[in-house]
Parts: sequence; C-alpha cells; structure tokens
Amino acid sequence: MSKQLNKKLYVAVGIGGMIGAVSRYGISSAFSYFENFPIGTLVANLLGCFILSYLLQHQSIKEKLSPEFLTGLTTGLIGAFTTYSTFALETVQLVQQNIGFSILYVGISIFGGLLSCYVGFTLANKGRKLN
Repeated sequence: MSKQLNKKLYVAVGIGGMIGAVSRYGISSAFSYFENFPIGTLVANLLGCFILSYLLQHQSIKEKLSPEFLTGLTTGLIGAFTTYSTFALETVQLVQQNIGFSILYVGISIFGGLLSCYVGFTLANKGRKLN
C-alpha cells in the first residue's frame, strides 16, 4: 500500500509540476518585463504565496482533497509555478542594470510574499476561531 501511495504522489506531483511550469511560462510571457523589471516572476511568486497559504490553511479544502491531489497542487503545481532560482537570477541581473530596481524587486518579493501568505492564511481562517 505504501509503495502504491508513493507512486500516486509522484504522478500527482509530476502532473501538477507540468501544469505549474506551463502556467508560470504563460504568466511570464503575458507580463514580460516592464522597463527591465521582471513583473512576470513577481506576479507568479506573489500569487503562489497566496494560493499555497490559502490551500494549506483552509481546513475544509484539506479535508475534501485526497492527499495525492493536495500534494499535486501544492508541491507540484505551486512549486513549479513559483521560482526562487529565477528570482535570484533576475535580482543579480537587476543589480547590474539598476540598483534601485533590484532593491525594489527584492523588497516587494519578500514583503509582498509574506503579505500574500498572510492574506491567504487570514481568508482561509475567516469565520473560524484560532486557538
């Protein structure tokens, strides 16, 4: 049983990862760069922070989804949709081009990501008392 579950998890993560990677490419293509500012990666990462926090904090969603599906969504889809390596590379490139944009990008990415997670967390818990 354990090996079967493990195979299902790998398949779920693989399918989710494929969808997440294609979705991130679509977001990056749609937003592209704005005056050498990597807005596509920023949008994908902030959106991913919100969705991941919301999904993992919303008790009703976690109860309704199978472990395989939830793992496919979180680790697979959102893991592939968001990207730390691209964020790091784009930050280094921005430092070379415009130090002000690089500071802005890092600040928005970090504090915006935390705020996005907080909003997702708060919305998922709305109407539910926390201990």
